Amino acid sequence: MGSKKTYQYSIVEKLSFNRYGGTEDEARAAKIIADEVKRLGGEPEIMEFEIPAYELHSCSLKVTAPYEKNVEVVPYGLTGNLPEGGAEFKLRYIEDTSPQSFVGITDLSDTAVLINELNWDMYRRLYELKAGAFILIANDKWYNSDETTDLIPREIREEYLEIGKIPGFSVRSSDAIGLMRNKAEKVRLELRETEGIATSRDVLAVIPGTEFPEESVVITAHFDSVLVGTGSWDNATGSATIMYIYRHFLANPPKRTMRFIWCGSEEQGLYGSINYIKQHRDLLPEIKFCFNFDMCGTLLGANRITVTGGEELKNYAEQLAMEYGYPTVVNLRVHSSDSAPFADEGIPSMGIGRGTKSSEIHTRNDLLYPISSEKLYENGEFAVFAISRFINSAVLPVKREIPESMKKEVDKYFWKDKLSQLKKD
Repeated sequence: MGSKKTYQYSIVEKLSFNRYGGTEDEARAAKIIADEVKRLGGEPEIMEFEIPAYELHSCSLKVTAPYEKNVEVVPYGLTGNLPEGGAEFKLRYIEDTSPQSFVGITDLSDTAVLINELNWDMYRRLYELKAGAFILIANDKWYNSDETTDLIPREIREEYLEIGKIPGFSVRSSDAIGLMRNKAEKVRLELRETEGIATSRDVLAVIPGTEFPEESVVITAHFDSVLVGTGSWDNATGSATIMYIYRHFLANPPKRTMRFIWCGSEEQGLYGSINYIKQHRDLLPEIKFCFNFDMCGTLLGANRITVTGGEELKNYAEQLAMEYGYPTVVNLRVHSSDSAPFADEGIPSMGIGRGTKSSEIHTRNDLLYPISSEKLYENGEFAVFAISRFINSAVLPVKREIPESMKKEVDKYFWKDKLSQLKKD
Protein backbone atom coordinates (compact mmCIF):
# COMPACT_ATOMS: atom_id res chain seq x y z
CA MET A 1 0.00 0.00 0.00
CA GLY A 2 2.93 2.34 0.58
CA SER A 3 3.61 3.05 -3.10
CA LYS A 4 -0.07 3.73 -3.74
CA LYS A 5 -0.16 6.16 -0.84
CA THR A 6 2.70 8.21 -2.19
CA TYR A 7 1.71 8.36 -5.87
CA GLN A 8 -0.87 11.15 -5.58
CA TYR A 9 1.34 13.11 -3.22
CA SER A 10 4.19 13.01 -5.72
CA ILE A 11 1.90 14.53 -8.36
CA VAL A 12 0.84 17.26 -5.93
CA GLU A 13 4.51 18.01 -5.27
CA LYS A 14 5.21 18.34 -8.99
CA LEU A 15 2.27 20.71 -9.46
CA SER A 16 2.91 22.86 -6.38
CA PHE A 17 3.87 26.08 -8.12
CA ASN A 18 1.81 29.02 -9.31
CA ARG A 19 -0.26 28.00 -12.33
CA TYR A 20 -2.39 31.03 -13.18
CA GLY A 21 -4.58 30.52 -16.23
CA GLY A 22 -3.22 31.71 -19.56
CA THR A 23 0.41 31.90 -18.39
CA GLU A 24 3.56 29.99 -19.25
CA ASP A 25 3.37 28.37 -15.82
CA GLU A 26 -0.07 26.99 -16.60
CA ALA A 27 1.37 25.60 -19.85
CA ARG A 28 4.21 24.05 -17.84
CA ALA A 29 1.70 22.36 -15.51
CA ALA A 30 -0.29 21.08 -18.51
CA LYS A 31 2.89 19.48 -19.87
CA ILE A 32 3.59 17.79 -16.52
CA ILE A 33 0.09 16.28 -16.58
CA ALA A 34 0.31 15.27 -20.24
CA ASP A 35 3.73 13.70 -19.73
CA GLU A 36 2.39 11.66 -16.81
CA VAL A 37 -0.57 10.44 -18.88
CA LYS A 38 1.88 9.40 -21.59
CA ARG A 39 4.20 7.73 -19.07
CA LEU A 40 1.27 5.66 -17.81
CA GLY A 41 0.61 4.46 -21.36
CA GLY A 42 -2.18 6.86 -22.33
CA GLU A 43 -2.56 9.34 -25.17
CA PRO A 44 -2.94 12.89 -23.87
CA GLU A 45 -4.36 15.77 -25.85
CA ILE A 46 -3.80 19.42 -25.01
CA MET A 47 -6.86 21.43 -26.02
CA GLU A 48 -6.16 25.14 -26.32
CA PHE A 49 -8.68 27.97 -26.01
CA GLU A 50 -8.63 31.73 -25.62
CA ILE A 51 -9.47 33.65 -22.47
CA PRO A 52 -9.75 37.39 -21.83
CA ALA A 53 -6.58 38.88 -20.37
CA TYR A 54 -4.97 42.24 -19.71
CA GLU A 55 -1.55 43.83 -19.25
CA LEU A 56 -1.39 46.37 -16.43
CA HIS A 57 0.55 49.59 -16.97
CA SER A 58 -0.38 51.64 -13.92
CA CYS A 59 -2.69 51.47 -10.91
CA SER A 60 -2.69 53.83 -7.93
CA LEU A 61 -4.76 55.73 -5.38
CA LYS A 62 -3.74 58.95 -3.66
CA VAL A 63 -5.84 60.84 -1.15
CA THR A 64 -5.78 64.52 -2.19
CA ALA A 65 -8.14 66.14 0.32
CA PRO A 66 -8.28 67.02 3.15
CA TYR A 67 -4.84 65.40 3.43
CA GLU A 68 -2.42 63.67 1.09
CA LYS A 69 -1.52 60.02 1.30
CA ASN A 70 -0.75 57.17 -1.10
CA VAL A 71 -2.80 54.03 -0.48
CA GLU A 72 -2.05 50.61 -1.94
CA VAL A 73 -4.65 49.35 -4.41
CA VAL A 74 -4.76 46.64 -7.06
CA PRO A 75 -6.88 46.60 -10.21
CA TYR A 76 -9.96 44.80 -11.23
CA GLY A 77 -8.69 43.79 -14.64
CA LEU A 78 -10.75 44.22 -17.82
CA THR A 79 -12.69 47.14 -16.33
CA GLY A 80 -11.23 49.76 -18.68
CA ASN A 81 -9.01 52.80 -18.32
CA LEU A 82 -9.03 56.16 -16.64
CA PRO A 83 -7.50 59.16 -18.44
CA GLU A 84 -3.73 59.24 -18.84
CA GLY A 85 -2.24 60.58 -15.62
CA GLY A 86 -5.32 59.63 -13.59
CA ALA A 87 -8.53 61.37 -12.56
CA GLU A 88 -9.70 63.01 -9.35
CA PHE A 89 -12.92 61.87 -7.71
CA LYS A 90 -14.97 62.49 -4.62
CA LEU A 91 -14.86 59.46 -2.34
CA ARG A 92 -18.11 57.99 -1.08
CA TYR A 93 -18.81 54.85 0.95
CA ILE A 94 -22.00 52.96 0.02
CA GLU A 95 -22.64 50.04 2.36
CA ASP A 96 -25.15 47.93 0.45
CA THR A 97 -27.82 47.93 -2.28
CA SER A 98 -30.77 48.87 -0.08
CA PRO A 99 -32.82 51.87 -1.27
CA GLN A 100 -31.82 53.69 1.90
CA SER A 101 -28.18 53.61 0.82
CA PHE A 102 -28.98 55.52 -2.37
CA VAL A 103 -31.36 58.17 -1.05
CA GLY A 104 -30.63 61.48 -2.77
CA ILE A 105 -28.01 60.00 -5.14
CA THR A 106 -28.72 60.71 -8.80
CA ASP A 107 -25.27 60.97 -10.39
CA LEU A 108 -21.96 59.40 -9.34
CA SER A 109 -19.93 60.39 -12.39
CA ASP A 110 -17.56 62.46 -10.25
CA THR A 111 -17.34 59.86 -7.50
CA ALA A 112 -15.25 56.79 -6.63
CA VAL A 113 -17.47 54.49 -4.59
CA LEU A 114 -16.05 52.38 -1.78
CA ILE A 115 -18.10 49.16 -1.45
CA ASN A 116 -18.16 46.11 0.83
CA GLU A 117 -19.23 43.58 -1.77
CA LEU A 118 -19.20 43.39 -5.54
CA ASN A 119 -22.39 41.75 -6.74
CA TRP A 120 -24.71 42.11 -9.70
CA ASP A 121 -27.16 44.50 -8.06
CA MET A 122 -24.44 46.79 -6.73
CA TYR A 123 -22.54 46.84 -10.02
CA ARG A 124 -25.65 47.57 -12.07
CA ARG A 125 -26.75 50.33 -9.69
CA LEU A 126 -23.33 51.98 -9.87
CA TYR A 127 -23.29 51.74 -13.64
CA GLU A 128 -26.77 53.26 -13.92
CA LEU A 129 -25.60 56.14 -11.74
CA LYS A 130 -22.49 56.55 -13.94
CA ALA A 131 -20.02 55.87 -11.11
CA GLY A 132 -16.54 57.10 -11.95
CA ALA A 133 -14.93 54.08 -10.31
CA PHE A 134 -15.54 51.43 -7.67
CA ILE A 135 -13.15 50.42 -4.89
CA LEU A 136 -13.91 47.02 -3.37
CA ILE A 137 -12.83 46.39 0.21
CA ALA A 138 -10.79 43.18 0.15
CA ASN A 139 -11.97 40.12 2.03
CA ASP A 140 -9.36 40.44 4.77
CA LYS A 141 -9.15 41.71 8.33
CA TRP A 142 -8.11 45.09 9.69
CA TYR A 143 -4.94 43.62 11.21
CA ASN A 144 -3.67 42.06 7.96
CA SER A 145 -0.68 43.63 6.22
CA ASP A 146 1.48 42.99 3.18
CA GLU A 147 3.79 41.02 5.48
CA THR A 148 1.12 38.39 6.13
CA THR A 149 -1.35 38.54 3.24
CA ASP A 150 -1.56 39.53 -0.40
CA LEU A 151 -3.83 42.08 -2.00
CA ILE A 152 -4.63 40.09 -5.13
CA PRO A 153 -5.53 41.64 -8.51
CA ARG A 154 -8.68 40.13 -9.96
CA GLU A 155 -10.48 40.10 -13.27
CA ILE A 156 -14.07 41.23 -13.58
CA ARG A 157 -16.57 38.50 -14.40
CA GLU A 158 -17.68 38.55 -18.02
CA GLU A 159 -21.31 38.81 -16.95
CA TYR A 160 -20.68 42.24 -15.42
CA LEU A 161 -19.36 43.47 -18.76
CA GLU A 162 -22.82 42.83 -20.23
CA ILE A 163 -23.85 45.81 -18.09
CA GLY A 164 -20.82 47.92 -19.03
CA LYS A 165 -17.43 48.95 -17.68
CA ILE A 166 -16.62 50.79 -14.47
CA PRO A 167 -12.90 51.18 -13.66
CA GLY A 168 -12.35 48.97 -10.63
CA PHE A 169 -9.91 48.67 -7.74
CA SER A 170 -9.47 46.69 -4.54
CA VAL A 171 -8.08 47.99 -1.23
CA ARG A 172 -7.14 46.36 2.07
CA SER A 173 -9.77 46.63 4.81
CA SER A 174 -7.21 48.32 7.09
CA ASP A 175 -6.66 51.04 4.50
CA ALA A 176 -10.40 51.35 3.88
CA ILE A 177 -10.89 51.93 7.61
CA GLY A 178 -8.18 54.59 7.44
CA LEU A 179 -9.92 56.33 4.54
CA MET A 180 -13.20 56.48 6.45
CA ARG A 181 -11.74 57.26 9.88
CA ASN A 182 -9.61 60.11 8.50
CA LYS A 183 -12.58 61.39 6.47
CA ALA A 184 -10.90 61.26 3.05
CA GLU A 185 -12.95 63.41 0.70
CA LYS A 186 -11.10 63.28 -2.61
CA VAL A 187 -8.83 60.73 -4.26
CA ARG A 188 -6.78 60.63 -7.44
CA LEU A 189 -7.05 57.26 -9.15
CA GLU A 190 -4.92 55.93 -11.96
CA LEU A 191 -5.69 52.84 -14.01
CA ARG A 192 -4.19 52.03 -17.39
CA GLU A 193 -4.31 48.57 -18.92
CA THR A 194 -4.21 46.95 -22.33
CA GLU A 195 -6.85 44.31 -22.86
CA GLY A 196 -6.33 41.28 -25.06
CA ILE A 197 -6.48 37.50 -25.03
CA ALA A 198 -4.31 34.74 -23.63
CA THR A 199 -4.08 31.05 -24.47
CA SER A 200 -5.18 28.59 -21.83
CA ARG A 201 -5.54 24.85 -22.16
CA ASP A 202 -7.15 21.65 -20.92
CA VAL A 203 -5.41 18.29 -20.80
CA LEU A 204 -7.61 15.47 -22.09
CA ALA A 205 -7.36 11.71 -21.98
CA VAL A 206 -9.89 9.02 -22.91
CA ILE A 207 -10.30 5.41 -21.79
CA PRO A 208 -12.76 3.67 -24.15
CA GLY A 209 -15.52 1.56 -22.66
CA THR A 210 -15.41 -2.18 -23.20
CA GLU A 211 -19.19 -2.85 -23.32
CA PHE A 212 -21.00 0.50 -23.64
CA PRO A 213 -18.47 2.77 -25.39
CA GLU A 214 -21.26 5.03 -26.64
CA GLU A 215 -21.98 6.07 -23.03
CA SER A 216 -19.45 8.38 -21.35
CA VAL A 217 -18.64 9.71 -17.91
CA VAL A 218 -16.44 12.80 -17.54
CA ILE A 219 -13.89 13.03 -14.73
CA THR A 220 -12.88 16.64 -14.06
CA ALA A 221 -10.47 18.63 -11.92
CA HIS A 222 -8.97 22.05 -12.54
CA PHE A 223 -5.19 22.31 -12.48
CA ASP A 224 -4.76 26.09 -12.52
CA SER A 225 -4.32 28.29 -9.45
CA VAL A 226 -4.85 31.89 -8.41
CA LEU A 227 -2.03 34.44 -8.66
CA VAL A 228 -0.52 33.71 -5.23
CA GLY A 229 0.56 30.59 -3.38
CA THR A 230 1.32 27.23 -4.93
CA GLY A 231 -2.28 26.03 -5.21
CA SER A 232 -1.35 22.75 -3.54
CA TRP A 233 -4.78 22.15 -2.01
CA ASP A 234 -6.70 24.13 -4.65
CA ASN A 235 -6.31 22.23 -6.83
CA ALA A 236 -3.14 20.22 -7.31
CA THR A 237 -4.79 17.66 -5.02
CA GLY A 238 -7.83 17.24 -7.27
CA SER A 239 -5.59 16.98 -10.34
CA ALA A 240 -3.49 14.31 -8.63
CA THR A 241 -6.60 12.40 -7.57
CA ILE A 242 -7.98 12.09 -11.07
CA MET A 243 -4.53 10.99 -12.27
CA TYR A 244 -4.74 8.26 -9.64
CA ILE A 245 -8.18 7.31 -10.98
CA TYR A 246 -6.85 7.40 -14.55
CA ARG A 247 -4.00 5.06 -13.64
CA HIS A 248 -6.42 2.59 -12.03
CA PHE A 249 -8.79 2.41 -14.98
CA LEU A 250 -6.01 2.11 -17.53
CA ALA A 251 -5.17 -1.15 -15.77
CA ASN A 252 -8.85 -2.06 -15.19
CA PRO A 253 -10.75 -1.01 -18.34
CA PRO A 254 -14.29 0.28 -17.60
CA LYS A 255 -17.49 -0.83 -19.28
CA ARG A 256 -18.29 2.76 -20.23
CA THR A 257 -16.03 5.38 -21.77
CA MET A 258 -14.21 7.68 -19.35
CA ARG A 259 -13.26 11.17 -20.48
CA PHE A 260 -10.68 12.82 -18.22
CA ILE A 261 -10.43 16.61 -18.28
CA TRP A 262 -7.76 18.50 -16.38
CA CYS A 263 -9.35 21.93 -16.74
CA GLY A 264 -7.43 25.17 -17.14
CA SER A 265 -8.47 28.67 -16.05
CA GLU A 266 -11.18 27.56 -13.62
CA GLU A 267 -10.26 30.31 -11.20
CA GLN A 268 -10.93 33.02 -13.78
CA GLY A 269 -14.41 31.76 -14.56
CA LEU A 270 -14.68 28.00 -15.31
CA TYR A 271 -13.17 28.61 -18.75
CA GLY A 272 -11.69 25.12 -19.07
CA SER A 273 -14.95 23.22 -18.67
CA ILE A 274 -16.96 25.81 -20.58
CA ASN A 275 -14.61 25.60 -23.54
CA TYR A 276 -14.50 21.81 -23.43
CA ILE A 277 -18.27 21.83 -23.85
CA LYS A 278 -18.05 24.38 -26.68
CA GLN A 279 -15.50 22.28 -28.55
CA HIS A 280 -17.19 18.92 -27.90
CA ARG A 281 -20.90 19.60 -28.36
CA ASP A 282 -21.18 16.49 -30.48
CA LEU A 283 -20.24 14.40 -27.45
CA LEU A 284 -22.77 15.90 -25.02
CA PRO A 285 -25.61 13.44 -25.77
CA GLU A 286 -23.39 10.50 -24.79
CA ILE A 287 -22.06 12.10 -21.58
CA LYS A 288 -24.24 10.74 -18.79
CA PHE A 289 -22.50 11.94 -15.64
CA CYS A 290 -19.65 14.02 -14.19
CA PHE A 291 -17.37 13.22 -11.26
CA ASN A 292 -15.53 16.36 -10.17
CA PHE A 293 -12.59 16.73 -7.78
CA ASP A 294 -11.82 20.07 -6.19
CA MET A 295 -9.61 20.10 -3.08
CA CYS A 296 -8.75 16.74 -1.54
CA GLY A 297 -6.32 15.20 0.89
CA THR A 298 -5.87 17.57 3.84
CA LEU A 299 -4.58 15.84 6.97
CA LEU A 300 -7.16 17.58 9.16
CA GLY A 301 -10.73 18.18 8.13
CA ALA A 302 -13.68 16.18 6.84
CA ASN A 303 -14.70 14.52 3.60
CA ARG A 304 -17.46 16.12 1.58
CA ILE A 305 -19.56 15.11 -1.39
CA THR A 306 -21.44 17.72 -3.38
CA VAL A 307 -24.28 16.44 -5.52
CA THR A 308 -25.76 18.50 -8.34
CA GLY A 309 -28.88 16.60 -9.30
CA GLY A 310 -31.88 15.30 -7.42
CA GLU A 311 -32.71 13.44 -4.23
CA GLU A 312 -32.23 10.13 -6.04
CA LEU A 313 -28.59 11.01 -6.70
CA LYS A 314 -28.09 12.27 -3.14
CA ASN A 315 -29.45 9.00 -1.77
CA TYR A 316 -27.21 7.05 -4.15
CA ALA A 317 -24.12 8.95 -2.97
CA GLU A 318 -25.05 8.33 0.67
CA GLN A 319 -25.50 4.61 0.00
CA LEU A 320 -22.08 4.42 -1.68
CA ALA A 321 -20.45 6.11 1.31
CA MET A 322 -22.20 3.78 3.78
CA GLU A 323 -21.33 0.67 1.79
CA TYR A 324 -17.67 1.66 1.62
CA GLY A 325 -17.49 3.00 5.18
CA TYR A 326 -16.48 6.44 3.98
CA PRO A 327 -17.29 9.16 6.54
CA THR A 328 -18.81 12.13 4.74
CA VAL A 329 -21.72 14.54 4.51
CA VAL A 330 -23.55 14.74 1.18
CA ASN A 331 -24.76 18.19 0.15
CA LEU A 332 -27.32 18.80 -2.59
CA ARG A 333 -26.43 22.04 -4.40
CA VAL A 334 -24.63 23.54 -7.37
CA HIS A 335 -20.93 22.81 -7.01
CA SER A 336 -19.01 26.01 -7.76
CA SER A 337 -16.44 24.17 -9.84
CA ASP A 338 -15.98 22.58 -13.26
CA SER A 339 -19.02 20.34 -12.91
CA ALA A 340 -21.35 23.38 -13.03
CA PRO A 341 -21.15 23.92 -16.83
CA PHE A 342 -22.03 20.25 -17.31
CA ALA A 343 -25.01 20.67 -14.98
CA ASP A 344 -26.05 23.57 -17.19
CA GLU A 345 -26.23 21.03 -20.03
CA GLY A 346 -28.45 18.70 -18.01
CA ILE A 347 -25.63 16.40 -16.83
CA PRO A 348 -25.73 15.53 -13.10
CA SER A 349 -22.56 15.38 -11.05
CA MET A 350 -20.91 14.22 -7.87
CA GLY A 351 -18.09 16.30 -6.42
CA ILE A 352 -15.67 14.46 -4.13
CA GLY A 353 -13.33 16.46 -1.93
CA ARG A 354 -12.22 17.31 1.58
CA GLY A 355 -12.65 20.49 3.59
CA THR A 356 -10.57 21.85 6.43
CA LYS A 357 -10.10 24.88 8.67
CA SER A 358 -6.37 24.20 8.87
CA SER A 359 -5.62 25.68 5.43
CA GLU A 360 -7.03 28.38 3.18
CA ILE A 361 -7.44 28.79 -0.54
CA HIS A 362 -6.74 31.79 -2.79
CA THR A 363 -3.93 33.05 -0.57
CA ARG A 364 -0.17 32.70 -0.24
CA ASN A 365 -0.87 30.08 2.45
CA ASP A 366 -2.23 27.44 0.04
CA LEU A 367 0.93 25.36 0.32
CA LEU A 368 1.90 21.69 0.55
CA TYR A 369 2.25 21.41 4.34
CA PRO A 370 -1.41 20.61 5.30
CA ILE A 371 -1.69 17.89 2.61
CA SER A 372 -1.51 14.24 3.68
CA SER A 373 -0.50 11.36 1.41
CA GLU A 374 -2.71 9.03 3.47
CA LYS A 375 -5.81 11.22 3.12
CA LEU A 376 -5.15 11.66 -0.60
CA TYR A 377 -5.02 7.89 -0.87
CA GLU A 378 -8.29 7.50 1.06
CA ASN A 379 -10.06 10.07 -1.15
CA GLY A 380 -8.68 8.39 -4.26
CA GLU A 381 -9.63 4.87 -3.17
CA PHE A 382 -13.21 5.88 -2.38
CA ALA A 383 -13.41 7.67 -5.73
CA VAL A 384 -12.23 4.53 -7.55
CA PHE A 385 -14.86 2.50 -5.68
CA ALA A 386 -17.70 4.95 -6.39
CA ILE A 387 -16.79 5.41 -10.05
CA SER A 388 -16.37 1.65 -10.54
CA ARG A 389 -19.81 0.96 -9.14
CA PHE A 390 -21.32 3.63 -11.37
CA ILE A 391 -19.49 3.10 -14.63
CA ASN A 392 -19.57 -0.71 -14.56
CA SER A 393 -23.25 -1.10 -13.65
CA ALA A 394 -25.49 -3.06 -16.00
CA VAL A 395 -27.87 -0.10 -16.09
CA LEU A 396 -26.83 3.40 -15.03
CA PRO A 397 -28.06 3.87 -11.44
CA VAL A 398 -29.22 7.49 -11.94
CA LYS A 399 -30.87 9.24 -14.85
CA ARG A 400 -29.17 11.84 -16.98
CA GLU A 401 -31.32 14.70 -15.84
CA ILE A 402 -31.37 17.75 -13.60
CA PRO A 403 -34.66 18.25 -11.70
CA GLU A 404 -36.49 21.53 -12.19
CA SER A 405 -35.68 22.72 -8.68
CA MET A 406 -31.95 22.22 -9.31
CA LYS A 407 -32.22 23.76 -12.81
CA LYS A 408 -33.40 26.94 -11.14
CA GLU A 409 -30.35 26.89 -8.88
CA VAL A 410 -28.05 26.30 -11.86
CA ASP A 411 -29.69 29.19 -13.74
CA LYS A 412 -29.25 31.36 -10.66
CA TYR A 413 -25.60 30.34 -10.39
CA PHE A 414 -24.98 31.46 -13.97
CA TRP A 415 -27.08 34.64 -13.48
CA LYS A 416 -29.41 33.73 -16.34
CA ASP A 417 -32.40 35.58 -14.88
CA LYS A 418 -30.35 38.73 -14.37
CA LEU A 419 -28.85 38.58 -17.86
CA SER A 420 -32.30 37.98 -19.33
CA GLN A 421 -33.76 40.93 -17.44
CA LEU A 422 -30.84 43.10 -18.56
CA LYS A 423 -31.64 42.37 -22.22
CA LYS A 424 -35.30 43.19 -21.64
CA ASP A 425 -34.41 46.50 -20.00
